[in-house]
Amino acid sequence: MQPPLADIDYLPQLPRDRTPAIGCIGAGFIVADCHLVAYQRAGFNALAIASRDPAKARRVADQRQVPRVYETYQQLLCDPDIQIVDIGVPPDIQLEVIREVVRHGDHIRGVLAQKPLGVNLAEAVEAVQLCADAGITLAVNQNMRYDQSVRGCKSVLDRGYLGEPVLASIDMRAIPHWMPWQQRQGWVTLRIMSIHHLDTFRFWFGEPLRVFASVRPDPRTSARFAHEDGICVYILEYADGLRATSCDDVWAGPEIAGTEPDIGIRWRVEGTDGLARGTIGWPDYPQPTPSTLDFATNRAPGQWFQPRWNEVWFPDAFVGTMAQLLCALEDNREPEISGRDNLHTMALVDACYRSAKEHRAVELAELLEEHEIRC
Repeated sequence: MQPPLADIDYLPQLPRDRTPAIGCIGAGFIVADCHLVAYQRAGFNALAIASRDPAKARRVADQRQVPRVYETYQQLLCDPDIQIVDIGVPPDIQLEVIREVVRHGDHIRGVLAQKPLGVNLAEAVEAVQLCADAGITLAVNQNMRYDQSVRGCKSVLDRGYLGEPVLASIDMRAIPHWMPWQQRQGWVTLRIMSIHHLDTFRFWFGEPLRVFASVRPDPRTSARFAHEDGICVYILEYADGLRATSCDDVWAGPEIAGTEPDIGIRWRVEGTDGLARGTIGWPDYPQPTPSTLDFATNRAPGQWFQPRWNEVWFPDAFVGTMAQLLCALEDNREPEISGRDNLHTMALVDACYRSAKEHRAVELAELLEEHEIRC
């Protein structure tokens, strides 16, 4: 057979029209160094920016060639040229911003919100309903879905190279840079990093039946603020027998104290007809390190296929999260990562917290039914 490399989709679909005006709310790292860099590369129209620190917004605007700067995000929302609002604020402020956004449905057509979509599932449900009532299309920035190896693995699965999935795993040993707002919430890993992996499992395999999670504090971060979800281990059970598991370890050993480091994120999917494995380049940021994908299939015995690319998760994946919203608007359809779809990811995160607290497996349906979310 011909090596199945050319038909591996790892790049996002791009909109035909890249001119809709984007207004960015927030000027922190994720907007300044990820969103706006990606939008420049893709030719998207980042027209305006606002931040709680106007001077910072002006610096970012100068750096990233954003034409308009507003003193407040409320002023930005009143700009009739803005069609897309890109929200880059902490999760405990996001719902407040969305409540203001929906007052401007006369010209605002779409919202790209950060993950997590609020501080819990209840806030996410409210955000989705607010946008639906205002006729505004809501998408969520679950950017790991646009990591090139994650997207490549989905393509391999869809083409049947692995057969029926049997076992999947993600192993994260990384030390993120924590944000001040995390201390307000007492969060470390589940809503910050694990949410990526839970959403990736949903992207690859669909909805699990239940999850069992176990957590403990991260010793390093415990010295800074109290939390429960430092190191998280969880298992997703699927109706067809598939098991998906992740170990999300932000301790990763006493590397900062001088121990030889072993940092990285690795994933693996085993099927009845093949095997795929990969790495995520993010822990090397700002060094641009592409993620990787290797796979073997019974259709080509004795061979490993190893597609490679130059794109990286940060910042190139952020082209995809905005592109899926722009494509949805021009084709009058739901975004790939719609707010409504993301409710299931938020439900999984809440299920993990409940499972860890109550020491039991928690059905996804339990959370969906409590919040009257129809499957």
